[in-house]
Amino acid sequence: MAERAKLLLELSGGQLVRLPPRPKTGILLTNTGTPSDHSYWPMRRYLEQFLLDTRVIEMPRLIWLPILYLFVLPLRPFKKGKCYKAIWNMEKDESPLRTISRNQANDLQKALEAKGESVVVNWAFRYGQPSIADGIAELQKAGCDRLVLYPLYPQYSATTAATMCDAAFHALLKQRHQMAIRTVPAYYRNAVFIEAIASIIEEKLKESGDVEVIVVTYHGIPLPYQEKGDPYGYQCHETTELLRERLAKGGVTSAELVTSFQSRFGHIEWLKPYTEDLTVELAKSGIKKMAIVAPGFSSDCLETLEELDMDVREQFMENGGEKCVYIPCLNDSAEGTRVLADVVSKQLVNFDV
Repeated sequence: MAERAKLLLELSGGQLVRLPPRPKTGILLTNTGTPSDHSYWPMRRYLEQFLLDTRVIEMPRLIWLPILYLFVLPLRPFKKGKCYKAIWNMEKDESPLRTISRNQANDLQKALEAKGESVVVNWAFRYGQPSIADGIAELQKAGCDRLVLYPLYPQYSATTAATMCDAAFHALLKQRHQMAIRTVPAYYRNAVFIEAIASIIEEKLKESGDVEVIVVTYHGIPLPYQEKGDPYGYQCHETTELLRERLAKGGVTSAELVTSFQSRFGHIEWLKPYTEDLTVELAKSGIKKMAIVAPGFSSDCLETLEELDMDVREQFMENGGEKCVYIPCLNDSAEGTRVLADVVSKQLVNFDV
């Protein structure tokens, strides 16, 4: 046997021949991101990275860059920093999105292992740290040669899912042994997802009592983006319709569902109706009890905890409303983990050839 091994070594040019390891799949959960702190300079770095993304701001650079560096970045970090401070996880000294993202990855790892899947789950952000490139590098270091990229946006938009893919593909460009990749498509019609959102709505309304209107709000995008072919707005409306059908079957609430869009930036027209305007109009029209749910967000973050649960609530109450129920995102709940596991499991089928 020793002579045979010596002969094989000589035939291989003196190089040791090893069998490749068994293929392993890495799952990377990605979300928009968060600043590392709510003070000025961390906020500025985060906003700069976000607002320099050509998927997010499609304005010509010659016009946008002077606006960004002369007017937006000098002032906006002060305003947004105060908003982040209002929701900051002081115990861990981090934003809620970072806390939730870490928990989502850990819970998904356990759920997939319980189903017998041999995977490694990691998490990363498009803006801020950990970056998507760093998240992929960690998975490759863990022995993964296959990658499932999971942008945590049920509805597709070039401003979210596409820019996540851009960052991942750019990271793969630098790999010698390039990982095979699958990207999770929009899952706004996924039955487990719709059931999870409906269940959380029903559970919350059982606790708080029924309401007259449920505002189903989504992060907006500029109207020209949709006119260029972005399907996001249409997918948001379909999500609302599926929720309406499911809630009607449950019979827990008789509330009317209304779709709206939030978080405008700049002066161009965005998808309408605007959440902040709609809720004020509802209050002035005599609606006293309203609930808000945001099924376009997988995790509670600045846009939900500060904008919806604080600002929109305050405006509704100031204009005649009496009760405003905020329904949290799926976050790292058991329902949320079931959605993540269901969506990922579909991507793992036949990935190992």
